[in-house]
Amino acid sequence: MKKTVVMGASPNKKRYSNIAVNRLRENNFEVVAIGIRDGKISDVNIIKGKPQISDVHTVTLYLGPDRQKEYYDYILSLKPERIIFNPGTENAEFQMLVISKGIKITENCTLVMLSLNQY
Repeated sequence: MKKTVVMGASPNKKRYSNIAVNRLRENNFEVVAIGIRDGKISDVNIIKGKPQISDVHTVTLYLGPDRQKEYYDYILSLKPERIIFNPGTENAEFQMLVISKGIKITENCTLVMLSLNQY
């Protein structure tokens, strides 16, 4: 399965990051949720900080471009196969850096991708 790191995970059930974690779990994906607040989304604990994670396939971003800067090195250190830039997270500076590292970028909505079986 494609292990997915959700950056910007929120315990607030109305946030898209929360919905994405739930949908990923419903589709049997292994999920690591990283956020700034303690909490839980279904059976997934939200982790604060920058934990070491291995075998990451996808990082899906729910952080605006200004908030992404502090995570550039961390996200790249995960060595994902792709990074999904959800609507509102597009960031030309980071995208150029990601591409230079040979990582695939996708500008799309994780929720739409899941609903269309294109994840």
